[in-house]
Amino acid sequence: MIEVIDLSYTYPDGTTALRDVSLKISDGELVAIMGPNGAGKTTLVKHFNGLLKPSKGKVLVDGVSTDKMTVAELSRKVGFVFQNADHQLFAETVEKEIEFTLKNLGFQENLEELKVKALEEFDLLKYREKSPFSLSGGERKRVALASVLCANPKTIILDEPTAGQDIIQKNNLLELIRRFNSEGKTIVIVSHDIEFIVDLNPRIIVLVSGRVLCDGSVQHVLTNKSILEYSSLTPAQITEFAWRLCEEWTPLPRNIVTVDQLLAALKEHIIGGGL
Repeated sequence: MIEVIDLSYTYPDGTTALRDVSLKISDGELVAIMGPNGAGKTTLVKHFNGLLKPSKGKVLVDGVSTDKMTVAELSRKVGFVFQNADHQLFAETVEKEIEFTLKNLGFQENLEELKVKALEEFDLLKYREKSPFSLSGGERKRVALASVLCANPKTIILDEPTAGQDIIQKNNLLELIRRFNSEGKTIVIVSHDIEFIVDLNPRIIVLVSGRVLCDGSVQHVLTNKSILEYSSLTPAQITEFAWRLCEEWTPLPRNIVTVDQLLAALKEHIIGGGL
């Protein structure tokens, strides 16, 4: 469990990024943290693995304050994939990037097997001897993902994981997140990608100006016009389409986020004689 208690954080330049944030993320939860640029999303999740320490308040991981653990100790529990892959890549080859993580966290047995599994899982086997910095932005992102997830951490933090990814890799990532979550891992995603988040259907925490604006389901949060406007988020395409149908044609529920929900609403309206 990750527990945040009255957390505030001020950067050395005097910028206050978080203000009295309190929340709990239970083991096995799938959570998306959303909000406008500068809301404090990345600052918040960097507290989960000790990259940042609270200016005020506490962050507990499995009941232990992050102040009492090193980043190395926390990385065994909480894997963090940065928004910009170049900020965490450094090895000469893709293979060595993954190998470093495994060795650093004590995975000496079955090292080759674990490396190959990670390379295959992210479609990187053909790049194993190449420098990560010779790859495209999307490919470097996959290397960063593989280098963290190969160690099988209990909690995974993904900061804008779909940035630079094509539709095929987004779908692969979607299935990977679902699989890890189904296996009991806690997944926390920072993202602006509304369509991707709707497909995942996580719990959503919205931050604005360093504070928690709301905390709820996809249907509750991403179909609320006031929340979307205040947090500079755009509705999913199917939600916007359903709203337009309401305005131009026929009354429908205002909390539609999927095609199946829209079809069910239209079917009910037709059968009920609304057309």
